[in-house]
Amino acid sequence: MHGKPSKSDPPSSLQGSFLLADPSLRDGIFNKSVILLTNHSADDGAHGLILNHPTGKVVGDLLSSEEFASLRHLAVHQGGPVSTDQLTFSSFWWSPKSGLRWAMRISAKEAVEHSHRPGRIVRAFIGYSGWSAGQLEGELTRNAWFTCPPKRDLLGFPHDSSLWAAAMASISPLHRILAEAPDDPFLN
Repeated sequence: MHGKPSKSDPPSSLQGSFLLADPSLRDGIFNKSVILLTNHSADDGAHGLILNHPTGKVVGDLLSSEEFASLRHLAVHQGGPVSTDQLTFSSFWWSPKSGLRWAMRISAKEAVEHSHRPGRIVRAFIGYSGWSAGQLEGELTRNAWFTCPPKRDLLGFPHDSSLWAAAMASISPLHRILAEAPDDPFLN
């Protein structure tokens, strides 16, 4: 998760990058979010998944069909505020040549196949995060997000609330201070 963060002049494509929510985004679904941008272009907008917001549910709580039996203990994460009536599966792995790779919206059968491949993690997501053309760029200009490239050890981190703090702390000493600060410093 090392990398030079950017908060101005976003590149033309951030696909494959992490968006780390600025600490000021305290309210709502994006509070301390780590989002993997799976698609991004200035002309078409962006899509991604929040990696670190588990719902406390497992697939078996939502789907009882035999097709999903081998996935019933898989944790369900909140992927974002768009299409929250849909449950999808995604797989993530690290490629030595091209970095973090993913397969989005895979079938239950594909999710099972991916879960048996060494070095891959499979997650279930409700919803996704999406931005229209220019919207994410505007949010980056307003300093709502930090961007950084993912590191190989992402797959070893818990995909829960601790991921945001670990990702922020790995950027720089200043970001470590931001990650360790209380939600409301005036309550200290």
